[in-house]
Amino acid sequence: MLQALREKTSGWIAVVIVVLLAIPFAFFGSEQFLFQGGSQVARVEAPPSWWRGAPDWWLVRRFAWTHEDVTPDDFRRAFEQERQARRDADGEAFDGIAFESPDNRRQVLEQLVDQAVLRLAARNRGVAVGDAQVREQIQQIPAFQVDGRFDSQRYQLALQSQVPPQSPAQFQELIRESLQQSLLPTHVAQSAFVTPDQVERLLVLLGERRDVSFAVLPPAIDDTDVSDEEVQAWYQAHQADYRAPESVSVEYIVVETSGAQQADAVDEEALRAHYEQEIARYSEPDQWQVSHILVEAPAGDAQARQAAREQAEAMTAEIEGGADFAALARERSGDPGSRDAGGDLGWLEPGMMGEGFDAALAQMQPGDVAPVETEFGWHVLQLRDRREGRQTPFEEVRGQIEQELVSGDSEREFSELVNRVVDRAYRNPTSLTAAAEEAGVSVQRAGPFPRGGAQGVLANPAVQRMAFNPTLIEDGTVSDPVETGPNQAVMLRVDAHEPERVEPLESVRDRVVAAIHADRARTANLATADAMVERIGEGASLADVVADRDGLSVQDVPGVPRGTPVPHPAAVDAYFRAAVPEDGAVSPGRVALDDGSVVVYAVTAVTPGDPGEASDQERQMLRQQLAALMGNEAATTLLRQLRAGMKVEVYEQRL
Repeated sequence: MLQALREKTSGWIAVVIVVLLAIPFAFFGSEQFLFQGGSQVARVEAPPSWWRGAPDWWLVRRFAWTHEDVTPDDFRRAFEQERQARRDADGEAFDGIAFESPDNRRQVLEQLVDQAVLRLAARNRGVAVGDAQVREQIQQIPAFQVDGRFDSQRYQLALQSQVPPQSPAQFQELIRESLQQSLLPTHVAQSAFVTPDQVERLLVLLGERRDVSFAVLPPAIDDTDVSDEEVQAWYQAHQADYRAPESVSVEYIVVETSGAQQADAVDEEALRAHYEQEIARYSEPDQWQVSHILVEAPAGDAQARQAAREQAEAMTAEIEGGADFAALARERSGDPGSRDAGGDLGWLEPGMMGEGFDAALAQMQPGDVAPVETEFGWHVLQLRDRREGRQTPFEEVRGQIEQELVSGDSEREFSELVNRVVDRAYRNPTSLTAAAEEAGVSVQRAGPFPRGGAQGVLANPAVQRMAFNPTLIEDGTVSDPVETGPNQAVMLRVDAHEPERVEPLESVRDRVVAAIHADRARTANLATADAMVERIGEGASLADVVADRDGLSVQDVPGVPRGTPVPHPAAVDAYFRAAVPEDGAVSPGRVALDDGSVVVYAVTAVTPGDPGEASDQERQMLRQQLAALMGNEAATTLLRQLRAGMKVEVYEQRL
């Protein structure tokens, strides 16, 4: 039987059947099985620049479309940067546990996808960023500046402190990518413009004034009886209003030191040894004022590299023969960032442009011209001027070093104490007694208290987050030390925990009855206001409507401008939302305020703003603000359209 089956499935008929079966798999998802994505958390694919209308068929997309991946490392780096930004913005109120929410993770991923969309769009449209633009952007980063000026040493240290460390070349490529992805939306935003008619119309609206009459109905009082059935029904319908917050009781210790004892005279040898060890901090590197002409050549193309070298050497000879360097740069340089400035790169420091630049410039004197090779091709360098580096003498920084050493001793003393306390606590993680003995303090107790309800050191937001940490609540173990000040830390253990819960009706009955009375009073007040508005709409004046109500008076306020609290900002918003009254009529309405009062109003006249009252400076400011709003909207629209024309796949399970 098997032999018969083999014979029947051999030959050209079987081949045709296999091909026919393969076609639908090729176009409807076989890539999910044959070419599953690697470890990326998102992939953005776009039609190639030479075939913008390429169809979204798997075979075409597989071999013709270009793509950008968001890797797990990209996501982790961006997520940590966002975490640090939130921590800097929120300070002690930052909640690390809440930050880990899926919504935050997806938000960061969406930002990375948008960046990939912009990079892909820029690359497909041939957008390039020159070395001078990259250098200028790096020099403007505050983290690399000392006293408002770019510092090469700080730049190098900052890159080495990254996890993982980055080389200047790697960081420059990151900046280049960032600039490349921002060029399209930036240029679109800058292209927005505002017509004079738009400015005039906006001035008319902003300067508009309205004549208004209004009366304020004070909060009503309800003293009618409330039945048990009403109380029960209200309580059942509004249980979210009667929830007791989550609370904890804790035991804790405060670990602190008074600081290391300062000696009358710090060891001079230690000071000088520290100075020699940190000599780079007290030195300023050489600086070079440089211009260049770039002859681009791919790194792996030996023939193109040789041709670029010959061009660079020929231009060097021309310049040495008297040709104008700036004119040649404007005519022939391949660096768009410096070409229009005659090749001017400004003042450079070692490490900014790579080892090839540094080695060549170190051998040159002001006025020299020389060709040099880098990864981008060949450059013709012109050293226009140089500044010698300077080393700050030991005597000038002796006091600073002494303070650093004393502070370091104090921190080491505190760190050693905390380490000993933590070691004792970890030996018996369900008790603070041994840790308190090691720290020389007593165990204190506090609670129960809700989030934000503690006092003293327990009010510190970081301590609060630790007190309400789900793991510590469940296990009853001692927390890690939480720094609450210089040379001070808190360790705690959750002794008791009460989850958020609905309070029993018996304990909140008075609040329920008060809420029912307030709701009745509010409803009655709104019904009264609605009846007044109806009468005004039928032709009665506000004064006539109010006349038969004791304690109410009408206020007539002509020319109310936008933003004036007459009698409340919410009321003014309502005035300007009201329809423009027809001749001989008014536009009535009412607006409820938070205190239970209700404003009943009638707009009697509308006076358009006079654009002639605006100064030239006000017009210019308004034009700039409106153009910025329109530009931002245009950039956002561009991003949406670019993303709609691409294929975006997100793998949330890999976040």
